[in-house]
Amino acid sequence: MGFIADALSRVKPSATIAVTNKAAELKRAGRDVIGLGAGEPDFDTPENIKEAAIRAIRDGKTKYTAVDGIPELKEAIVAKFARENNLAYKPAQVSVSGGGKQVLYNALMATLNPGDEVIVPAPYWVSYPEMVLLCGATPVIVEATAATGFKVTAEALEAAITPKTKWVIFNSPSNPTGAAYTRDEVKALTDVLVRHPHVWVMSDDMYEHLTYDGFVFTTPAEVEPALFDRTLTVNGVSKAYAMTGWRIGYGAGPEALIKAMAKVQSQSTSNPCSISQWAAVEALNGTQDFIPTNAAVFKERRDLVVSMLNQARGITCPTPEGAFYVFPSCAGTIGRTAPSGKVIGDDQGFVTELLESEGVAVVQGSAFGLGPHFRISYATSNAALEEACKRIQRFCGNLK
Repeated sequence: MGFIADALSRVKPSATIAVTNKAAELKRAGRDVIGLGAGEPDFDTPENIKEAAIRAIRDGKTKYTAVDGIPELKEAIVAKFARENNLAYKPAQVSVSGGGKQVLYNALMATLNPGDEVIVPAPYWVSYPEMVLLCGATPVIVEATAATGFKVTAEALEAAITPKTKWVIFNSPSNPTGAAYTRDEVKALTDVLVRHPHVWVMSDDMYEHLTYDGFVFTTPAEVEPALFDRTLTVNGVSKAYAMTGWRIGYGAGPEALIKAMAKVQSQSTSNPCSISQWAAVEALNGTQDFIPTNAAVFKERRDLVVSMLNQARGITCPTPEGAFYVFPSCAGTIGRTAPSGKVIGDDQGFVTELLESEGVAVVQGSAFGLGPHFRISYATSNAALEEACKRIQRFCGNLK
């Protein structure tokens, strides 16, 4: 259709949203479907945060705010970065948006020109390369396989950098794999970046608080202070605080970048929801006691899912360090025949047949840049996960 912008022809719709919608559609049609596609905690938002939002409504805090965040929230974010990440920012170096996705998009929109390159390690969150394409720039995909724990090596990063490289996107713990980089692994990458002063770092730390087995989280600007002035450190309240629908993300970086991002936001959405901002103040400043409690529940679910998937014929599932995803390989099922009579040709075929045959909705790994894998979100009840894994075992057992 000639009326639609050419830029959209380069962009694919979100595969994770597509799977969630398909599962919902089948449920409405009466099918018994277990949806493991959405990256969303099943916990409710803590009461103190909800009460802060109600208080804000009653106090009439329902007007426009400063475009990129109220001063109280910026101060809370500054305190969070100092307390948890040893990073010293000023409020003028902080931007608040309608979710972490908008922070990333604003930064890319504010900095990218046609011909610029952005290094995107794969497997990647589905939106990274698409946002780069929407901005008219080129995503340069650097593959990280199970052999390296789905983590990019210093050598692979070095090889991908060209004079056109503007950003490298770094996500730890990772969506979709749950892989998290140790301090030494982060340092190996930052050592490379120090040698390339034209490359900026976009660090997506959204799953910071969801790590297991004593893993210690670090972020690039903390590990290598020489990169502080060319790093945008991005986070939000969605995952750790179970506030996905509240839509508050934030980023901190050099003031000139933050101002440019505010200019983009001023002409797109203006301020994030005022009520959500006050709720986020309470999230960051209030009790943090529930975070390790929730993380312990996620760890138990991770262990359940990893154990059961590794008992499914043709599936191998590594144990991730963080987030609430596993990224198993379905290579052992390729070329085999499903109960429908169709031969499974790739991971897309695997997830399609699994949904049709057993009513389990997962996302194909190729949507994240690496097949033949699939992503499971274990942010749902133990009972649902156990039943889903039993169905996956049955499905794999029935392949001929």
